[in-house]
Amino acid sequence: MPLNIVLIEPEIPNNTGNIGRLALASGSKLHLVKPFGFEIDDAKLKRAGLDYWPHLEVIYYENINDFFRVNSNEDMAFLSSHGTKQHWDIPFKDNLFLVFGKESVGLPKHITETYKNQLFKIPLYSNKVRSLNLANAVSITIYEGLRQLRF
Repeated sequence: MPLNIVLIEPEIPNNTGNIGRLALASGSKLHLVKPFGFEIDDAKLKRAGLDYWPHLEVIYYENINDFFRVNSNEDMAFLSSHGTKQHWDIPFKDNLFLVFGKESVGLPKHITETYKNQLFKIPLYSNKVRSLNLANAVSITIYEGLRQLRF
């Protein structure tokens, strides 16, 4: 499995469904950290993920502490608009965990402070945009990682 996509407390089922489809297409594993802003059997999640959801490798966690307890020895990169390094500077390698925050507020402050040396951002070239859609941000990051790992 080349990469791991981690969604901390996702709120929008369409985004999670699209990211699930991306995970399957890219050969990545999807990690979902509760609480969610939707039910996992939400019709919007299924519609966005189409009929791919049963084929995904999805790992669920009850909360952030559970996620970090289970994955304490894993290499991680955190994506946030507060990052100072660009996403193409992530030291991509097989099994890297790419951690994304929820749509409304991103990653919790305690994570961005604790992991500031592992904090990356996708550059925005307009001051009129605060952030990218979560599904788009995950796509950009995953395919940059695959590009670096494969070519």
